[in-house]
Amino acid sequence: MTKKAEIDWETLGFDYIKTDLRYISYWKDGAWDEGTLTEDNTIHIGEASPCLHYGQECFEGLKAYQTRNGEIQLFRVDQNAKRFKDSCERLLMPTIPEETFIAACIEVVKANEAYLPPYGTGGSLYIRPMMIGIGNSIAVKPATEYLFTVFCMPVGAYFKGGMTPVDFMVSDYDRAACNGTGQQKVGGNYAASLIAHDIAVKKGFADCIYLDPLTHTKIEEVGAANFFGITKDNRFITPISCSILPSITKYSLLYLAENVLGLEVSEEDVFIDELDGFAEAGACGTAAVITPIGGIHYHNRLHVFYSQTEVGPITRKLYDTLTNIQLGDIEAPEGWITKVK
Repeated sequence: MTKKAEIDWETLGFDYIKTDLRYISYWKDGAWDEGTLTEDNTIHIGEASPCLHYGQECFEGLKAYQTRNGEIQLFRVDQNAKRFKDSCERLLMPTIPEETFIAACIEVVKANEAYLPPYGTGGSLYIRPMMIGIGNSIAVKPATEYLFTVFCMPVGAYFKGGMTPVDFMVSDYDRAACNGTGQQKVGGNYAASLIAHDIAVKKGFADCIYLDPLTHTKIEEVGAANFFGITKDNRFITPISCSILPSITKYSLLYLAENVLGLEVSEEDVFIDELDGFAEAGACGTAAVITPIGGIHYHNRLHVFYSQTEVGPITRKLYDTLTNIQLGDIEAPEGWITKVK
C-alpha cells in the first residue's frame, strides 16, 4: 500500500492543497495531443486568452474514495464525463472523449494516491477536471487553442461533528437565465452567485435560495447545489427547469429514494409559497452530498421544515445510503462505481 502523505486527516477542510501530479493536454490545429502528467501546478497562457476575457471555460467536480478493504473507487465518473461534454459543446469548445476524461481522472488518482484520505476519516480525494480557451485572440469568438487539465486534492469530512440543518434565505438575484448556461457547469454561473451568497452570509444564513428568473415564484437552486424536498405524504420532489445544473448527486438520490426507500419521486415545479407541503428539505451536491435545510426565510418569515437542530429521518437515510455506496460499504447500482485499482 502506498505510504500516505503527512497530513492531519482529521482537520482537513475544503481547501486547495497542491498534490504531486496533474494531467494536462492541449488542443491545437484541430486535435488533442497525447496528454501527460506534470509536477507544474501553474498554467501559462496568453494574456488575451478568451477564457480570461469572455469566460470560455468549464469544469467538473467529483471524488475518489478509499474503501474499508483498501480499494480506491470513483463515483459515477461516467456521468461527469457526459456533463463535461455537454458544457464544452454549449461553449463551442472541442470535446474530450468520455473514455479519455475517465482515464485522465484515474491516472491522476493513481499518481496522487498518497493524498487519498484513509477510510474512516470522512475524507476523500476531490478531482477537478477543467477546460479553458487559450491562445491570444481579443475578438469575441471561440478560442483557437484549448487546455484540458485534471488535478486533485484531499478534502475532509464536510460536516465536522455531524450533519446539522442550516437556514437559507431567498435571494432577489438570479443565478442563471432561462436558455442561458444554467444547465452547464461553467464559471460564469458561479461568478454571478458571489454577491448573493455574500449578502446571505452577512445576514446570518448559510447561503441563498434562487428562484426562477422568469417569474421569481419557483425554487431553482440552493447556493451552488440542487434543492430537494420530502413531502408530508413521503414523496421526493426536486425542481425542474431549463436553468438548473443537472446534479449527479440529485439524480442518484432520485434513484435511491424510489428504488431503495420506496418513495414516489418527481421532478416538477416547486413553488416558494407552497413550502408547507414539505416535511423535510435539503440541498445536494458533490461536496456535502446532502446539506439539510432547517428553514427558508422568505417575505420576512422563516419557514421551518423538520427541525432547525435535527436531521429528518428520510434525509438521514438518503445520506447514509449514498455515502455508504460511495465508500463501498454497501453494493452500488450497476455502473455507479469505477475501480481505480
